[in-house]
Amino acid sequence: MRDHPAWEFGDRSHQGKDGGGTRYGSLTPEWTGTSWNGHCVLVLPDSERFVDATVEQFDEIREIGMGPMVGKLALSIDGDGSMVEPGAQVVLQRGDLMLTYTVAGPEALASVVEHPEAIAHAEGHRRTGVNVASFTLAALRGEGVRGRAMQTPYPRLRALLRAVGDAPYEADESGDVRFGLPDHSGEERWLRLDEIPLPPSVPAAWPRA
Repeated sequence: MRDHPAWEFGDRSHQGKDGGGTRYGSLTPEWTGTSWNGHCVLVLPDSERFVDATVEQFDEIREIGMGPMVGKLALSIDGDGSMVEPGAQVVLQRGDLMLTYTVAGPEALASVVEHPEAIAHAEGHRRTGVNVASFTLAALRGEGVRGRAMQTPYPRLRALLRAVGDAPYEADESGDVRFGLPDHSGEERWLRLDEIPLPPSVPAAWPRA
């Protein structure tokens, strides 16, 4: 399995102990002007993890207050390259609620990434992802956490943790998170996560050439 994120799209419903339920999203997401109507999650193949970072946009889930949904996922590659077969369902527990995700097909992915609105803002989305990763890295170097993070089978994460050490970090005027570290020339600067020098043996970030 490759260690890069794969986006899968689908509908999502929840069911409470009383047997009632609510359905959100659609197996055929669409755009209304500049707004995309649908719900997406992140699949991490090598970790076999399913991450719904925006699950708390739904009132019932937000009231529980447990943050993003992360679950174990059995993965398989089907004929069209999808990492989760279209039509498959993923069922996860969150408090008293049972969440059922139904995976849409590859056309759902195309409806997002190939849309002019997504293309026009691709760099902004990438920078947002870098900032989220930066805050995550800062959290993973905390006392009682860093040791476990250094035991993970992800060489780039381990290299970044070693590189940032206990360096200070802050968000600049544009909202980009930067760490106070030496650059490639050895000069001390405020560097974004994707600007931090790493040894050449460290795997590149996705997408890789």
